[in-house]
Amino acid sequence: MALTVEAAELQEIFQWLTPEEAADIASKPEAHQHLGEEVADVLMYLVQLADRSGIDLEAAVERKLLLNARKYPPPPQA
Repeated sequence: MALTVEAAELQEIFQWLTPEEAADIASKPEAHQHLGEEVADVLMYLVQLADRSGIDLEAAVERKLLLNARKYPPPPQA
């Protein structure tokens, strides 16, 4: 549940921003720091969930990248 709350707090940062404002968030030190803090919160809960569930995160990511590459191959080059 805490992971969901933290993910919502991360999403809230972008909720009312235009795409241009979101892309430019790094130029605003206070907003960028807040973004980093929320990303860190999400990551910490996610790592804790994986650890307690016995999931090897590196292996899970590698497998998921392969599955995604098969499911969503790049478009053919013209």
